[in-house]
Amino acid sequence: MPQEPASFDAVDRALLDALQKDGRATVGELAERVSLSTSPCWRRVRQLEESGVISGYHAHLDRHRVGYGVLGFVQLGLHEHTAEVTAAFEREVLALAQVLSCHNLSGRYDYQLELVAPDLENFSEYVRTRIRSLPGVREISTSFSLKEVKRTVALPVGGA
Repeated sequence: MPQEPASFDAVDRALLDALQKDGRATVGELAERVSLSTSPCWRRVRQLEESGVISGYHAHLDRHRVGYGVLGFVQLGLHEHTAEVTAAFEREVLALAQVLSCHNLSGRYDYQLELVAPDLENFSEYVRTRIRSLPGVREISTSFSLKEVKRTVALPVGGA
């Protein structure tokens, strides 16, 4: 069941924006950016963490420098849509490190996977052997990113 969205004041939005831009910023740096003293700033950040609005801090890696030259998308159709088949499919996808994201879709396909591979040969082999063997898979369609125009995990918090 979806949770009710949190409401934020201008300081919360400024803190969230600053942390998304630089998760390594010190409390002192954040306090300066949002015009608070250190203690109230620390309490605000802690409250955002405890409420689950901030779910973690991460390093953003350059996939090319890590050795993943190919970014591809795999659309999948399942042969049946029972709770058991979809749960088994999703459970196995969660264990696949090369799968960056998995979305349950409306429309022609049931799922879309975003995955990385060192090269086209490795991508092709991974799809043919690992993805095709996932529970319930009936149909597969693949496409590749020719150019990544934008990638972000930062959410807009400036208000609608």
